Amino acid sequence: MRAIILHGPRRITLEDVPVPAIAADEVLVKIAVATTCGTDLKVYEQGGHPRMLRPPTPFGHEWSGTLAAVGSRVRGFREGMRVVANNSAPCLQCFYCRRQLFNLCEDLLFVNGAFAEYLVLPARLVQTNLLVVPEGLPLALACLTEPLACVLHCLDQVTLHPGDTVVINGDGPHGLLLAAVAKRRGARVILCGRAPQRLALAPRFGADAVVNYAAVPDQAAAVRALTEGQRGADVAIEAVGRPQVWEATAAMVRKGGQVVFYGGCPPHTRACFDTQALHYDQLTLRGVFHNTPAHVRQALALLGEADFPAAALLTHTLPLSELATAFALMASRQALKVALQP
Repeated sequence: MRAIILHGPRRITLEDVPVPAIAADEVLVKIAVATTCGTDLKVYEQGGHPRMLRPPTPFGHEWSGTLAAVGSRVRGFREGMRVVANNSAPCLQCFYCRRQLFNLCEDLLFVNGAFAEYLVLPARLVQTNLLVVPEGLPLALACLTEPLACVLHCLDQVTLHPGDTVVINGDGPHGLLLAAVAKRRGARVILCGRAPQRLALAPRFGADAVVNYAAVPDQAAAVRALTEGQRGADVAIEAVGRPQVWEATAAMVRKGGQVVFYGGCPPHTRACFDTQALHYDQLTLRGVFHNTPAHVRQALALLGEADFPAAALLTHTLPLSELATAFALMASRQALKVALQP
């Protein structure tokens, strides 16, 4: 089979490798579509990932496909089924899993290698986070299950009342999905970004207002100007993954407001916050990471709803051999997500 192998920063090759064998409790998936993600772009640019990937290695984690082989001990699945899976599975036994904090599992198993023709899913993932794609849902759209599950988990971490103002700081795929889900939960949504073509999509994803932070002298002031009494948003969510954007986002909320850091920053970086504002304005700052099995199932169901706009994120389709081109389109902000076909 053909598979993309990561060798280091911006070094990938398309190689012929053996189709992997499966154990009795595993399945083999024939990949139909694999979509790109901001994390994949970071992995490509950095040459790996501190928690998940060390080169040389296959990578890619958003995919959908059909079951090509099913182990003899696997129940509930059969060859030919259209499936999608999360890219991780908790152990269900550790300190955090016993407290239902599955995303913080001490032995969270990650599965990568979707930029290939076939992918083996280990037993734990088969048992926990492998799902059948509903009839009528395109496989390319089913690939968005994992990122949407992260969005749903994020918004479950905040207290949100109907009519509250939520500002999303980031106009990438996750930022747009956060806007769409916040709107469905009754929020008034402000989306911040700097790419005009992405901001133009914001109303489709439920945004009531946009702020192009490249066109204003003070982003936080521009956001506050769009809120009642210029007091600030009720909830501010950072969806970029840069320390300076974390800091800017914290300046956008009202007294008693909630700030959520959704984007993962580079390792060993630091962010600074005004202690006076944190204390006297009684702000809540919260980190959020990944998703849970429950959110994976909710995400797949939501993708099947006709009025949910996720399909607009799939801006380009390319063959697997053009992965480097896909990353270049993402880095230049010409593409949101690229659907790659083996």
